[in-house]
Amino acid sequence: MPEASNPHPLVRSERIQQVPDQSFSHPLNPNSEIHGVPLGDLAGLQRLGLYLAWIPPHKESFIYHSHESEEEFIYILSGRGIAEIDGETFEVGAGDFMGFPTPSVAHHLRNPFDEKLVYLMGGERHKVEVADFPHLQKSLIRREKTAQIVNWDNLRSMFAGET
Repeated sequence: MPEASNPHPLVRSERIQQVPDQSFSHPLNPNSEIHGVPLGDLAGLQRLGLYLAWIPPHKESFIYHSHESEEEFIYILSGRGIAEIDGETFEVGAGDFMGFPTPSVAHHLRNPFDEKLVYLMGGERHKVEVADFPHLQKSLIRREKTAQIVNWDNLRSMFAGET
């Protein structure tokens, strides 16, 4: 989480520019490629993740997903993208905001265009989270730093008579 035991609340632009970007590809989406700088970590935030993020041309963020308990938001700074939200698609661009209260509708961001898509992305950091991937009929169960994927076909009710 935070890079130092007592980071300063003010993180100057020069400092942000010196931080090597992190990259991530979702293991269930071969076209996923997202880069970012962990702004929240630089300021010592522990319960909120905040990233300056970007998607290269013709790539996607993560995967179409919803969250059970962690709220999430996206604010587009530059470029254009296609947001899939609850089964609908929308072209988004600079100044557009998306907020996903929980339990959230499924959502995904992709960049089919020739310019980089840059945005602020943030959300809560709970110790336990369940995320659903409805197109794949799978769920992610995350406990602290451990994440597991389960196929919906393998889920069984714990109590008799429930479906």
